Amino acid sequence: MELILDDRQDKMKVSEELLEKIKDIIVECLDYEGYDDSYEVSLSFVDNKEIHELNRDYRGVDRPTDVLSFPLLTEEFDVELEEESLGDIVVSLERAFEQSQEYNHSFEREVCFLVCHSMFHLLGYDHDTEENTKEMREKEEHILNKLSITRE
Repeated sequence: MELILDDRQDKMKVSEELLEKIKDIIVECLDYEGYDDSYEVSLSFVDNKEIHELNRDYRGVDRPTDVLSFPLLTEEFDVELEEESLGDIVVSLERAFEQSQEYNHSFEREVCFLVCHSMFHLLGYDHDTEENTKEMREKEEHILNKLSITRE
């Protein structure tokens, strides 16, 4: 798995330990869904201002958000035959920090959750219905628990 990292913010420091956890999450999500680890994922860290602009421009939602997912997989994609980028994950580290304070857990746990959540979007999942939300949450919790990334 190749992780292409682009840190475009200067508000939050990202440790090597956190980057290793992020890589582990991506590999676990791929494995859980039956993919091998020959895929590429682009991950950008931004601030609230930039994610607000992206959210407005790409989703028509005029406010900052925590994470955006830009999947590149298509219905025609053949896991056995093709190697390509799964897509782009954009995380506002500023918003992740704010949410970690709101939810009373670590900044690292919040970033890990957001990357895990976004990975399942890249793999075709959504939370557009109650049933889909439940399925996605179960997958996220499975991955985070497997890697001992807890809310404490």
